[in-house]
Amino acid sequence: MADKIRVLLTEEEVNAKISEIAKQISDDYAGKEVHLICILKGGVFFTCELAKRLTVPVSLDFMSVSSYGAGTKSSGVVKIIKDLDEPLDGKEVLIVEDIIDSGRTLAYLMEILKQRNPKSIQLCTLLDKPERRVKKQVQVKYTCFTIPDEFVVGYGLDYDQKYRNLPYIGVVEQ
Repeated sequence: MADKIRVLLTEEEVNAKISEIAKQISDDYAGKEVHLICILKGGVFFTCELAKRLTVPVSLDFMSVSSYGAGTKSSGVVKIIKDLDEPLDGKEVLIVEDIIDSGRTLAYLMEILKQRNPKSIQLCTLLDKPERRVKKQVQVKYTCFTIPDEFVVGYGLDYDQKYRNLPYIGVVEQ
């Protein structure tokens, strides 16, 4: 690993915030079952940690949607790589994402999933970069951290498939 990684958020900070958000979600969905849709690949670390901390019944599905290539900027072209296994009819859906920046991917995804008749649909993200938002209609209900416009890795986030396994959020400094 030749890149220099500066710690932006420590493992302890990330774990504490996930617990806080999980309590908020559990309170909001009290008496209901929440259907988590994990956006692969980056969202898997966050989704698993979040799900472990929820006190309401949870079901889980996975989707892979991409607007990135091998670089560090969104390409703007969105494609579904893996679709859901289960129908969404009547479910309380919570899309769990590792990071939201331009909003292109989530805007596209929200439109597709709303057509599948969920009872409700909300967004939860580990990291948000609102200053990069191109699609202003993307509204995030649960945000762990709002971060500056830097390229981050760790906790599922990668740089050309590297650094996903870092237990903290770091900034790649080249």
